[in-house]
Amino acid sequence: MSFEVDVSVRRGDRIIAARFVTGSGITALFGPSGAGKTSVLDMVAGLVRPDSGRVVVGGEVLFDAAAGIDVPPERRRCGYVFQDLRLFPHRRVRDNLLFGWRLAPPEARWLSLEAACGFLGIGHLLDRAPASLSGGEAQRVAIARALANQPHIILADEPTAALDSERAQVVMDLLRRVAREQAAAVLVVTHDDKIFSRFDRLVSLRDGRIEGEIRPG
Repeated sequence: MSFEVDVSVRRGDRIIAARFVTGSGITALFGPSGAGKTSVLDMVAGLVRPDSGRVVVGGEVLFDAAAGIDVPPERRRCGYVFQDLRLFPHRRVRDNLLFGWRLAPPEARWLSLEAACGFLGIGHLLDRAPASLSGGEAQRVAIARALANQPHIILADEPTAALDSERAQVVMDLLRRVAREQAAAVLVVTHDDKIFSRFDRLVSLRDGRIEGEIRPG
């Protein structure tokens, strides 16, 4: 499943603009802090409305300023791993995961909670409160919650930032499996050059503009 992104939005005194087309697999959006990477994810997710342009994922038009199309975020079937995680503090880990699971139509469920917990090693955390988790534990729970609603699109903002190298590889392997087996579109923001080889393509963003696209290796 591919991304076709051509969007721009004004943020204060600058304009963040991104234009790229991807094939299947996992695409990394990288660049220095403040380059606008998270804003691009938010526009794809529908959390920020672009001033102009289009967002097409897997052939489905999610946003088209000229045509007046703006699919609501809840209908975009996005699993979003936020950089600040945004776990529900009043819900235990199990209920954080079940929140997304219950929103997904039964016929669309391709990954069980048990499988997600097994891949990410969080089965022993199900009865814990988010406040009691370490940074790495909370990161893994946030990734599992994003997968729990059985998304067609996975957006992840620094998903390996709080993980050791071994667990980071597990997360990347899981995202690759999801991209391959479920034909999901995966877009990841990262600063971690140690995992660049795990992506199918890298899109560089600097000062709110796309610098270029390269293929790892």
